[in-house]
Amino acid sequence: MAFVLSLLMALVLVSYGPGGSLGCDLSQKHVLAGRKTLTLLDQMMRLSPHLCLQDRMDFAFPQEMVEGSQLQEAQAISVLHEILQQSFSVFNTMHSSAAWDTTLLKQLRTGLLQQLANLDDCWEQVIGEEDTALGRMGPTQAVKRYFQGIHVYLQEKEYSTCAWEIVRVAIRRSLSSSTSLQERLRMMDGDLSSH
Repeated sequence: MAFVLSLLMALVLVSYGPGGSLGCDLSQKHVLAGRKTLTLLDQMMRLSPHLCLQDRMDFAFPQEMVEGSQLQEAQAISVLHEILQQSFSVFNTMHSSAAWDTTLLKQLRTGLLQQLANLDDCWEQVIGEEDTALGRMGPTQAVKRYFQGIHVYLQEKEYSTCAWEIVRVAIRRSLSSSTSLQERLRMMDGDLSSH
């Protein structure tokens, strides 16, 4: 029995070692936390988006860059981290506290922070890998520009209820893409680990 346990432990170490993947584990639990965040954003809706059509804004989420098949694992983790961090930043302001149900807002913030904490091991491994000319001009920078547009929009609209509703919907879309990206990372890690 001890031999089988040792063998299983060795297989786990080899699977998550330096043999191709980054060695970080985005578990199903992390993906489920992402889905819970989407549910919370749905529950936060205060107005029908149809009532805010005059405030519509296309923040130009870089979907092709984020969900593109040429996105490397290190870039994908960096993009995922940026989406989570920037989403937290938007909802962690004095203005957001006035706009949303405090219980749901607190749950959303906690969920985003938990996802960031779960991603920390992966993030620490890729910090240097994405810091290249490609990284500075690539998908992570596109995500930063997207969220800068959201911050500017909220300021220009003076944090109105409709502006917050438009932003809620936009961030929900970006987090939905990040959940798809998490699923893809899990598959990439699984594919690399199975070889």
